Amino acid sequence: MNGPVETTPVRRRPSWGGRTGRRSAQAGLPRVPRPYHAIAETIGVAPEVVLERMRAMLASGAIRRIGVVPNHYRLGWTANGMTVWDVDDARVDELGVRIGALPGVSHCYRRPRRLPAWRYNLFAMVHGRDRTECESQVREIAALLGDAVRAHDVLYSTRVLKKTGLRFG
Repeated sequence: MNGPVETTPVRRRPSWGGRTGRRSAQAGLPRVPRPYHAIAETIGVAPEVVLERMRAMLASGAIRRIGVVPNHYRLGWTANGMTVWDVDDARVDELGVRIGALPGVSHCYRRPRRLPAWRYNLFAMVHGRDRTECESQVREIAALLGDAVRAHDVLYSTRVLKKTGLRFG
């Protein structure tokens, strides 16, 4: 090729420490008032860079959400049960939102049925200091569901699994 070549500058994403930045985030956010600032200080970049990268990963779907992963046992909530419900498909979304808003429910979601072995389509995790507290919450959910529920069960936790944050490849 003879003569000058015209080029267009490539816009690069700001670096936030590469693997070091990702490892800092996936190890769990520091328990300080400004966790992203603490990560930025650790890896030597401006806090805005860390915040921008986290927003970009959320927007792209690389991270689905950022949330707290409590250890219920250490908080004194030693009874944990996944309640499973056979709910009318026409109402499961509406009712799931209401159940998810209950104070004793940490998460609630819809799942496909696996008939004939598994009839349940709505799941809600409840926590209590003992099974009696969990059973009280189950009764509250059943009352909220009313005639939309055909059957339910509670699958109690029998051991604590290791809880970890997001891991990047």
